[in-house]
Amino acid sequence: MSVVEHHKLVRDRVPQLIRSRGSEPITRSLSPDEYRTALLAKLVEEAQELRDATEAERLPELADVWEVLTSLLTELDFSLDDVSLAAQFKRTVRGGFDERVFLVTTSDDSDLRETDEQEPVPA
Repeated sequence: MSVVEHHKLVRDRVPQLIRSRGSEPITRSLSPDEYRTALLAKLVEEAQELRDATEAERLPELADVWEVLTSLLTELDFSLDDVSLAAQFKRTVRGGFDERVFLVTTSDDSDLRETDEQEPVPA
């Protein structure tokens, strides 16, 4: 029998599903710091799966992104309203993505993240 290494955060019922298929998962509980790190890694994983999804797979993949995002909100002690306010503020200051603007080049090597650092945080 072979062993497959995973080392990643999974949904709560995944070990039960694995057992129902006749395999035995080895799991452990994460510390709070490990959990935050794992959630952030899971968000990237799920975003990549969404990017690579077919049209038929997009809704379930969006649901996975949503599940991780809402878990992160809880873990980071933010509410959906907090994120919505921050998003509205950013949209007001920097705009949204409605115009489909794709930045190709700039005349210098300035980092776009520097403009975020100059924005005041909404109260």
